[in-house]
Amino acid sequence: MTIPPLIAVIGPVEPDLLTAFVRHYRAHGVHRFLLAFHFPDDTSDNERVQLLDTCGSLGISPALVNVGPWHEYTNTHLRDELRGLAGPGWHLLADTDEFHTYPNGLIDTLHEAASAGTGTVGGLMLDRIATDGQLRPWTPQQGLDRTYPLGGFLTHYLLRGDPRKIVLAHSTVPVSSGNHRAPGRRPANRPSVVVHHFKWRHGVDAYLQQRVTHLADGSWRSSSTALLRESRKLLDHLARHDGRIAVDSPTLRMRPVTINALPAWWAQEAAHIIDAWRPPPQNEPTDTISSPSPSGRSNRA
Repeated sequence: MTIPPLIAVIGPVEPDLLTAFVRHYRAHGVHRFLLAFHFPDDTSDNERVQLLDTCGSLGISPALVNVGPWHEYTNTHLRDELRGLAGPGWHLLADTDEFHTYPNGLIDTLHEAASAGTGTVGGLMLDRIATDGQLRPWTPQQGLDRTYPLGGFLTHYLLRGDPRKIVLAHSTVPVSSGNHRAPGRRPANRPSVVVHHFKWRHGVDAYLQQRVTHLADGSWRSSSTALLRESRKLLDHLARHDGRIAVDSPTLRMRPVTINALPAWWAQEAAHIIDAWRPPPQNEPTDTISSPSPSGRSNRA
């Protein structure tokens, strides 16, 4: 079985992140990258040029470049166009801030998925945070792993967002917005693939405030209130904790992790979260944090 092409929609991220992203997946054996770039209207010409030049310096020609408002369906449409260009077979799906660790290796994971017949491989987001919870910048010299050495389930326990990811899907399997689900196709792989989620970097608070503003005034559109609710939760949390993520909170379960080592606790905790996850009530208060019970299931506190 061959390594599948990587499908990704890239926003206006720092060029160093794109470089780290490509190098990470090349280390997994990926050699074909189908990348779409989406730039919101307020992205500067310099930002666009730097990112596209970085892509070219990595030996990759952008498959698609799109400029305009960011609507919830924008990335989905671009991703599906990329999947069409990729052709039949398996597709590897990842956002630029998602670095996968395959507990059984990528090739063995694909073989197991093919035998299971679900056409999917599932992952779970492990949110990576700086030691002091600050939204820190990073440099290639220090690297993502050392800048954000803590891992935990912020998306699940604080934001009440869907932490599940479809990380590999056969071309015959449709995947939902955000790569969170493949309707009617439950991944069979255990343990789940670790999706190291390096979203909580310098500047994410400004981006989330931009998202809140545009979603609230209707200039960016979404089919649900989830994106707006999750963004407000994070901004409110930062406001209550002097601009930092409360890494000392027992509900967030932050522990030292690295990309190249599977945590001893991963298989059990990931299985509990995936089995227990349910969408939060639409009227859930912004400051609600879901805390893990002894069984691993979520209790709202």
